[in-house]
Amino acid sequence: MTEPTGPLKGFRILDLTTVLFGPFGTQTLGDWGAEIIKIESLTGDTWRHSGQFRNRGMSGQFMAVNRNKRSLALDLKHPDGQAVLRRLLPTVDALVSNIRPAGLARLGFSYEACRELNPKIIYAVATGFGQDGPWRARPAFDEIIQAASGFASAMGTDEEPAFVPSLIGDKICGMALTSAVTAALLHRERTGEGQMVEVPMLETLAAFNSIEMFGGYAFIPPVGPSGYKRMKARRPVKTKDGWLTMLPYSGNNWCAFFEAVGLPECIEEYAVRDPVSRAQNIDKIYDRMRDIAPSRTTAEWEELLLRIDVPHTSFAKLTEIAEQPHLKAVGMFPEMEHPTEGKLRQARPPARFSASPAGIHRFAPRLGEHTREVLAAMGYDQAEIDSLIEKKAVGVGS
Repeated sequence: MTEPTGPLKGFRILDLTTVLFGPFGTQTLGDWGAEIIKIESLTGDTWRHSGQFRNRGMSGQFMAVNRNKRSLALDLKHPDGQAVLRRLLPTVDALVSNIRPAGLARLGFSYEACRELNPKIIYAVATGFGQDGPWRARPAFDEIIQAASGFASAMGTDEEPAFVPSLIGDKICGMALTSAVTAALLHRERTGEGQMVEVPMLETLAAFNSIEMFGGYAFIPPVGPSGYKRMKARRPVKTKDGWLTMLPYSGNNWCAFFEAVGLPECIEEYAVRDPVSRAQNIDKIYDRMRDIAPSRTTAEWEELLLRIDVPHTSFAKLTEIAEQPHLKAVGMFPEMEHPTEGKLRQARPPARFSASPAGIHRFAPRLGEHTREVLAAMGYDQAEIDSLIEKKAVGVGS
């Protein structure tokens, strides 16, 4: 364990989130220096058991979004467990939860109840659907949100939608949650005013998807079809010995490309200098590019495209991503020695802060690893802690 140095050092966050959306957001707050106390049930975050692991309850997926946190195992249905949380609330800057707001209120921790204990608290709820809408009580998972937001339609077609093979909704919304909590903390620093913050998955992903995919439907009435034609046209190209992504983007890029491959006539044929005409011809342009791709090896293409300054890259396999030249050079996937889980590889915090660097200062915790430590810091004596454990109001894991 090392001392945090990030820009949020000094802020204390209560993390009542599970699985991916919430924990990814709160981990980033921890990467940026905030103290994160993760409140878990006595059986733990279900994400502990998702994916592969060396020891049960410490999966690679769990550890990827729960570093820089301490784990306090607490039964929030037990009166004494609730009393612990009420005692903790006045000491924190923010509470972040993905328990449905109505359920949290039934436990006695509505925004109003928490505000009475801590008038300046930031009370952030990560929801599936906005709580002012008719779907507010529905359960939400990544696939549900991809489907409801139009993301699956954009990924496939209206006739045959398809899911992105990644929990992209959870992760996008996790980043939105980080931003929202940070913005609310900034507002409080300026004004002294706490507030409730809601980050709903459906609304967040729908807004994210709409930027380019509304297409002609951004206008009323529509001026053309929905979608972004270039997104549908782009695909990896097959070279003589592998795969490459070539992305001439500007008119100058396309002119340089067609000149370099000995097809200058395509410049006028496809009107590549004019962005509107180029967009209308994009299917033909990409088809021509794919037709000529097998004429060179991947390395030959990369040498040519680098020389004429056209965006491109070869493809990295997931199993080899840590060795991708740029990522390796910037130390993106450091190897670490976890005290109980052995050697691990994780992505470091990608954002760079020159004066207050983000970092990994605490490994992902075992369930209830810090229960005794947190309670002692709150003023509970050893006998009180032992009594809470015996009554199963709190847990110390295994």
